[in-house]
This record gives sequence, C-alpha cells and structure tokens, in this order.
Amino acid sequence: MPAKPVEAHKVMLLLASLVLVVMGLKLAQTFFLPVFLAFFIAAVSFPITNWLREHRVPRFFSVIITVMVVFAFLSGIMVVGALLINDLAEGDQLEQYGTKIYEAALSTGAQLEEWQVEGAQAEIKKFLTAQEIGDFFKEHITTLLGKVIDTLKVSFIVLILLVFMLSEARMFSRRFEAIIDAKGPNLQRMLSATRDIQKYLGIKTMISIVTGGLAGLLCWAAEIDFPLLWGILAFALNYIPAVGSVIAGVPPVILALLTKDAQHALVVAGGYLIINGFLGNFIEPALLGRRFGLSTVVVVISVLFWGYVWGPLGMLLAVPLTMMLKVAMDNSYELRWLGIAMGHGKTENQEQERRLISESAKAQQADSKDDPCGDELEAKHDGLAKSSAIATEGS
Repeated sequence: MPAKPVEAHKVMLLLASLVLVVMGLKLAQTFFLPVFLAFFIAAVSFPITNWLREHRVPRFFSVIITVMVVFAFLSGIMVVGALLINDLAEGDQLEQYGTKIYEAALSTGAQLEEWQVEGAQAEIKKFLTAQEIGDFFKEHITTLLGKVIDTLKVSFIVLILLVFMLSEARMFSRRFEAIIDAKGPNLQRMLSATRDIQKYLGIKTMISIVTGGLAGLLCWAAEIDFPLLWGILAFALNYIPAVGSVIAGVPPVILALLTKDAQHALVVAGGYLIINGFLGNFIEPALLGRRFGLSTVVVVISVLFWGYVWGPLGMLLAVPLTMMLKVAMDNSYELRWLGIAMGHGKTENQEQERRLISESAKAQQADSKDDPCGDELEAKHDGLAKSSAIATEGS
C-alpha cells in the first residue's frame, strides 16, 4: 500500500479526533471545570496542609483548616466584588458615565464637522443616546454579576473535591510507583510537573495579590470611583498571562478619562504599566526562573483556546493546563516533538531535550523492527522509564 495515502489517512483521523475531544471538553464543561479548578486550588493550598501536618496537627483537622482558609479568602473576594458590582449597577454612576460618553461622542462629531465631515453630529444623535449607553452598561454588568453568582454556586462542588484531594495528596507518589510496578505508564514526570504547577500557582497568587493591592491604591490615589473593585479585577485577571493585566487596566483608564481629564487617565495608564511591567517582567521571572519553558506564543494561544473551551475560568487555568499537556506529550513517543516545540527554545536543559529526542527516535526505530508478537509493550515501558529518569535528573 502506498505510504502517502496512509499518512494522509492518519492525519485526517488525528484531526477528527482532536475536534471530537475539544467539543467533548466544551460540552462537558460543568463536569471538568470544577475538577480542574479543585485540583489547582489544592496545588496552591497544599503547603498549608503540609505545614500543619509537620506541626503534628491531625490530617483531618489540617485539611479542614486549609479548606476554611481557602474558602474564606476566595469567597471574601467574590462576595466583595459582587457587592461592588451590584452597587455600581443600582447606583446612578452608570447614567453619569453614559452622559459623559454621549457628550464626548457629540464633541467628536462636532470636530469631524469642522474637518468637513457633513452630518457627523446628526448621525451620532440618531444612533446613540445617553440612556442607551447607560442601559448597555447596566445590562452587561448585570450579566457579569450573574456569572459571579454562578461561580459561587460551583464553589460548593469545588470545596468537596478539594477536601478529598488534600486528604489523599500524600499518597499520589506511592500510587505512581505502584502504576509503574503494574507495567503501566510512567507518571513520575507528571508528579514533578505537579510540583512545578504548585510553584507556578503559588508565585502567581502572591504576584496577583501584590498587583491587585497596588492597582487599588493607584486608583484610590487618583480618586477613581470604586478603587477596591479595580484592585480585585487586577488580582483576578493577573492569572491570565499576557492579556489579563492589559484588560484589567482598561476600565480605570476610561473611567479616569470620563470623570477627570486626560492627565489623570495618563497617570493611571502609566501606573498600571509600571506595576505590571515591574512585577511581570522582573519579579515574576526571577521567582519562577526558566524551568517552566513555555513559549510566549504557545501561552497566548493556550489562553485563547481554553477561553473558547471553558470561558473566563478556562483562561485563568490556561497555563497550568498547557503545562500538564506538555508533560503528557514529553512522555509520548509520537508526540514528544510537539512537547519540545511548545518550549521557548532557550531552556536550561537543552542537552536533556536532545537526549529525549534521541531516545524517542531510537525507540520508534526499534518498534518498527520488532515482531508484532514480541515484547513491544515491555520495550516501550522500559524506554519510557529511562527517559523519565533522564528528565528527573535534569530537573
């Protein structure tokens, strides 16, 4: 049989499988999202449980105390944010902002007419009114408030899963060893990746808290309405790489332009650039190092992809999910090249990557020569274990 039709058939089958997987993840969002959210919250909060266990607190009480701390922190942020959004929606600020935007639009129309654009102001009055602008803001803010309330409803399931995950966290390593003994896949690198994800989320949480605090202080000093709300928004969106911090800075800048003047807006914009630039480009890379090895392009694409699949929470979890996907590809003979391609190309373990690629190529050559009735599964298992040992030594 010719080789090319077979390869084309494999590619088409792979693409069809990917489409089915993506649509399945999207349709099963209500199941997968709480599970992954609980897993990553457990990764962040496990050091609390571990510290309590080291100080001889019983496991049951260690888990309960950890869950209570996490619940108090997250629910406090969401409740305060929901109350502030509700005050914004029910107050008269939105009508004032709508009037300001309408006046700015009319001023722009007058300027266009001075530039010989006839009827610009009349067209603006035809399609835009201050009331319509205010209603538009109220509608979308009410929708946002509803999403916050839906998140609070999901949080109960997340907390239940969190309790069980923290209770069994110490047993994961022994279970992975048992899987290897049972001739299953080698998951030790997945355990190492879980530690990396734990470190990433812990540092990201600290950076996000500092970012939210500084952004709130900046808005308060610039006398922008609802500074606490913009601080919470900066904290939450800082988890979204590349675009989150930019999105968080847009509402305060627009608000400063509407309620103050252009000078205030420039000060707020400059303040956000300094905060995010210093923390995101200096402090965070210094704490994280180059160990996580994801290309910037891959990070942006992953944010867009997981945002499409699971919405805003998917964007928050984009980097940890992509890190897990990269580890899974690194442990696959056929897809290891994709895991290497997802890196940023200048890692501390370039020699390790070369050795992994060499191992993969040799394993595939050996598999192609093996008798179908031979010990193919055993050879794959031994090669995967050897590659995992190399990766563990390199990390």
